[in-house]
Amino acid sequence: QVQLAESGGGLAQPGGSLRLSCAASGFTLPYYALAWFRQAPAQEREGVSCFSSSDGSTYYADSVKGRFTISRDNAKNTVYLQMNSLKPEDTAVYYCAAEYLIGTFRLGSSCYDPPSFGSWGQGTQVTVSS
Repeated sequence: QVQLAESGGGLAQPGGSLRLSCAASGFTLPYYALAWFRQAPAQEREGVSCFSSSDGSTYYADSVKGRFTISRDNAKNTVYLQMNSLKPEDTAVYYCAAEYLIGTFRLGSSCYDPPSFGSWGQGTQVTVSS
């Protein structure tokens, strides 16, 4: 059973930075996607970024491209989301998610589709405000 635990959320000023961490464990297959989603109040959960363990490819939503960077520390089995140039509209609960690269899962499209992911962390709040 895959387990995910996020940390690193908090309060940042517009233009500031935060780094989120997601400690992952319990994988039984070698190839999987690790993704970050976010959900603002009264809004649908949206995909932010995705990482493939098979080839290291990364994917970003247009709204964060150039500002956010996803990366992984293999030794710690932890995926990070470095968030720079934060904007008030980045305020949301951020979730880490994981799914094996099998079946109908398709990198690029499934990365932004919450129902495509079967394992989720508990979420961490990010607030961008002056």
